[in-house]
Amino acid sequence: MKQLKDLTRPNIWNLSPYSCARNEYSGKQATVYLDANENPYNSPLNRYPDPLQTELKAKVAHVKGIPAEDIFLGNGSDEAIDLVYRCFTRPGLDNVVAISPTYGMYKVCADINDVEYRPVLLNDKFMLDADKLLAACDGNTKAIWLCTPNNPTGNNIGKDAVMKILDTVEGIVVIDEAYSDFSKERPFRYEIAKYPNLIVLNTMSKAWGCAGIRLGMAFANAEIINLFNKVKYPYNISSLTLKYAVGAMNDPFEVDKWVKIILQERARMIEAFNMLPVCETTFPTDSNFFLAKMKNADEIYKYLLGKGIVVRNRSKVTLCDNCLRITVGTKTENNELLAALRQY
Repeated sequence: MKQLKDLTRPNIWNLSPYSCARNEYSGKQATVYLDANENPYNSPLNRYPDPLQTELKAKVAHVKGIPAEDIFLGNGSDEAIDLVYRCFTRPGLDNVVAISPTYGMYKVCADINDVEYRPVLLNDKFMLDADKLLAACDGNTKAIWLCTPNNPTGNNIGKDAVMKILDTVEGIVVIDEAYSDFSKERPFRYEIAKYPNLIVLNTMSKAWGCAGIRLGMAFANAEIINLFNKVKYPYNISSLTLKYAVGAMNDPFEVDKWVKIILQERARMIEAFNMLPVCETTFPTDSNFFLAKMKNADEIYKYLLGKGIVVRNRSKVTLCDNCLRITVGTKTENNELLAALRQY
């Protein structure tokens, strides 16, 4: 890869980050806090949270098998996505390349940051063609966006193709593994020591059942993490989020149980969908959802809304004509969906 300094926006590389009060005495013991203009009452919410989330990162490091210095924690994965643009891309000059279809925030953040976004279609099996994607890159391509398992298609997009990109691209490669806990494939986060240009995203919103606390993760070499920490807002993770996340990380076996149940329900739902007259086919998935091609997705979507059942209509998404994306719920919720579709 290119040197990280050459990939980083010059103003970001030279940035002197805001030094918050909690950073200045990091590593020292303190009992009296008169440094941050906080109200001395209403403990513990009167105090600013740890800006670098030391306790939680130690928990994440243990659970995910990644050194704490290689972990960034953000306000959802979307914060890390935006930081890629803010750290590495020059507005109006650089571009990024991404698979299509995929998670929509990659393009939204590109548009917000005035960066050209180059989508490259997956094949008819929703798999990645590495040569096709590499052909879309040029000297101003600063980042590649890959989501695997992919959203909205649900499938792993092809490990060999991803590895070819990692072995070829000189810029930043971002692999979003939001759904990796539902996949049997070895997570790419274990490759960050080998590839200094690799950033792997993860989240507590999916397998961990904590979408409401808005906690995302990025795994990368410490140099990239340090860049993210320079640019992020000083106290980007609230005390309440930290408390709930630490509690969740204390019981990863509960998450394993949830994942097993969801995978069992996913198999049952796919089998049932393939027997529905209104369903033409379902696509292979490695996630907690599946994509189903329907006979009239728009009308079925409206019908389900009338029944109080919300799924995601992906009909207008590239390669997903007449498709609904179905999240696997509880057995009761899944049965309610199936009953409604059988009555359609």
